Amino acid sequence: MVSTVSVLSVCFAAGILHRRLANKQPACEKFPLLCMMSDPEGLAVDDSASATSSMEVSDRLASLEQRVQMQEDEIQLLKSALADVVRRLNISEEQQAFLSRKGPTKARPMIATLPLKPTVHNGNVLPKKIATLLSPSGSKKDNNTPATKSVSSLSSPFKFPLRPSYSTVKRTSSSEHVGPSSRKEGGGDAKSNRNRTASIGNNSSGKKASESKQREPVFSAGMRRVTHCKDEGYVKMYLKGRPITMYMPKELVDTYCLEAKSDVPPKKLKLDWVYGYRGRDCRSNLYLLPTGETVYFIASVVVLYNVDEQLQRHYTGHTDDIKCLAVHPDKITIATGQVAGTSLDGKQLAPHVRVWDSVSLNTLHVIGTGFFDRALVCLSFSKSNGGSWLCVVDDSNDHVLSVWDWQREERLAEVKCSNESVFAADFHPTDANIILTCGKSHLCFWSLEKGSLLKKQGLFEKQEKPKFVLCVTFSENGDAITGDSSGNILVWGKGSNRISLAIQGAHESSVFALCILRDGTLVSGGKDRKLTSWDGNYQKINMVEVPEMYGPIRTVAEGKGETILIGTTKNYILMGNLNGEFTPITQGHTDELWGLAVHPLKLQFLTCGHDKLVSLWDSESHQPLWTKTLEDAAQSAGFHPSGAIVAIGTQTGRWLVLDTETKDLVTVHTDGNEQLSVMRFAPDGNFLAIGSHDNYIYIYAVAENGKKYSRVGKCSGHSSFITHLDWSVDSQYLVSNSGDYEILYWIPSVCKQVVSVETTRDIPWATFTCTLGFHVFGLWPDGSDGTDINAVCSSNEKRLLATGDDFGKVHLFSFPCSQSRTPSHVYGGHSSHVTNVNFLFDDSHLMSTGGKDMSVMQWRVI
Repeated sequence: MVSTVSVLSVCFAAGILHRRLANKQPACEKFPLLCMMSDPEGLAVDDSASATSSMEVSDRLASLEQRVQMQEDEIQLLKSALADVVRRLNISEEQQAFLSRKGPTKARPMIATLPLKPTVHNGNVLPKKIATLLSPSGSKKDNNTPATKSVSSLSSPFKFPLRPSYSTVKRTSSSEHVGPSSRKEGGGDAKSNRNRTASIGNNSSGKKASESKQREPVFSAGMRRVTHCKDEGYVKMYLKGRPITMYMPKELVDTYCLEAKSDVPPKKLKLDWVYGYRGRDCRSNLYLLPTGETVYFIASVVVLYNVDEQLQRHYTGHTDDIKCLAVHPDKITIATGQVAGTSLDGKQLAPHVRVWDSVSLNTLHVIGTGFFDRALVCLSFSKSNGGSWLCVVDDSNDHVLSVWDWQREERLAEVKCSNESVFAADFHPTDANIILTCGKSHLCFWSLEKGSLLKKQGLFEKQEKPKFVLCVTFSENGDAITGDSSGNILVWGKGSNRISLAIQGAHESSVFALCILRDGTLVSGGKDRKLTSWDGNYQKINMVEVPEMYGPIRTVAEGKGETILIGTTKNYILMGNLNGEFTPITQGHTDELWGLAVHPLKLQFLTCGHDKLVSLWDSESHQPLWTKTLEDAAQSAGFHPSGAIVAIGTQTGRWLVLDTETKDLVTVHTDGNEQLSVMRFAPDGNFLAIGSHDNYIYIYAVAENGKKYSRVGKCSGHSSFITHLDWSVDSQYLVSNSGDYEILYWIPSVCKQVVSVETTRDIPWATFTCTLGFHVFGLWPDGSDGTDINAVCSSNEKRLLATGDDFGKVHLFSFPCSQSRTPSHVYGGHSSHVTNVNFLFDDSHLMSTGGKDMSVMQWRVI
């Protein structure tokens, strides 16, 4: 088949020639190749074309049009043939599923016959499906070509698209949209401890396919399909080719319809508060605005926090991690830069700078889309020309420095800055044509001249060259001041690239931050946690030390009056003064965050993460009530129904119980040596179920209001690690999900599995946190591979259902969510996989945790 692009190119060229001839213009002067095409003998065409030559051209055009039409007909024929192939493959796939349900045959002996009585075991594995050839589980990219898209739209008895279909909605941040439950594929942070192991179990229906009286309606969704068997009263969903059978309550068997449309939930979410700060690996990202708000960022949200009024506003225009921030000299306009994002089809989206108004929170300009690489690491507005220019350094191999007229969105100059890391870039305060950059083994003075950036290296001469130049600022007289990894502060004379003054050993280790106050005082902060002030002659005025629990000083900013703002590497923001009185106004986790639990009786919640920190928070004051450091990385948490104690599961198999009032340790136990993913107390408080990555569920009897524990046993039956657990209302039953998409039911008091469908289908559940089940299966988006949804939680009134996924999104569904392709409200803000979601006890707010973005977000239900 001739390339369509080639055909179109020939048609375009022929069209140009035809127009040239029609207008009697000399085509051969500008298109000699076309002239040769029209003259097989290689003869030149006369400018005064005769009627004969015009007829020849017309004939050629007609011939080309005829060929194009023939090729279009061939393409349509191929499309039809391919559609027929897909239809036949799907029929074959259904026949294989039919034979696997029918039982053993001579051609394919089975190890054991299927039980006649329906069971609830969902671990069955069908024979390898042809569908895996069409939708490889190892790839998450939507590689639809025009041909495959046409095939999926053609009519056939089984409408299975060749590859998973994805929504074309762009990744949104806080901007909300209403649409079908669909997610992005690819590009996210890899989740830790998420490896799946295969398992083999019994067929879940136990009913021979030949006994079915009608064909099951089918909804195709690439790697995810849903079927409905009305006779048996179940819905079957396929994830990565594995069937998951979910039985509905008896009262719904006669009336349930898979094709019924669901409505979006009547409630919505509004971002109310963001907990955390990114100080561990970002610099110069803390400022005070004239509005009295402190501006900083975490995940993909810029926070404007008024400490006095205890109010937060949020700029949510970004779609992925924010890495740098700059404030315009007018103190109103702000620029922020983000890392490369990921589109819905798994393709990389270029990093960019967003310039926005801090009063209205409206985006003014988007700069550099398609120019920057990987991420943006430094931003700075010019000072002397009214802030008309913006300098940017990206995270490419060459760390390109570029200067922009940001109001016109025009690039004025660009240059390769350094092959090594760049930590800071700043305009000279009195000369907009001078820019300083510093980083690993370099300090550069750049001059902008006639659209080019000319470099002069800083000369250290007799001074030992530091391994890293970490920060830069400017004195009132225009001298440049740098801090380095040797603990030295160096002064560079205005207009010179030579050292005019050196303060040796200003800090015991690296100088991370420098700030010039309004009165000319220089303040330095370092890895040694010391905050030092220097006068105009660089003589030390005072030195105070930040407490060890807050960590080294990462950035320093001037606050109101004599107040100093400090950002630390342990993600604290401190407010204090040069006399050493520091109060944390914001704090967060410093490593991947998974554990989240809400207090059953108070507006409080608890978080724990791989940083070994456990914090109990007040959702009204937005402050931690207490924080405790553990010996092991924490993975999960669960409150006792009384709220008096909370159980914490770690990554080592140890779990401990803390008193929620005093944070005192109540007891410590160990079960296995793998991570404990779920800690769930029974509603009556008499049992604790612990889901482990060793495939077991450990059951403990609880006494004395959560103070005493005795092991009952362990539930054995899963072939993969435990992911989610829910208790029944009467505390008599337990349902579990595992990493290989099994749903099993248990009587925990005796650690026995329940296999009777008639027993389990009508059990009323106290919570719905399992990602697999009849009441929640509609939340799974098209193209899911079974690992996209990390957390699910129903509201306490059982009207709403929230989910957190791998793509940084929080979804809000109506509950129950038991229709295929249930629509939802979608919210962004997290820049990593959302690891957990949970409603507060009164359903007034939803809490969500980000994995590697380490943020906690509080959403108001409105």
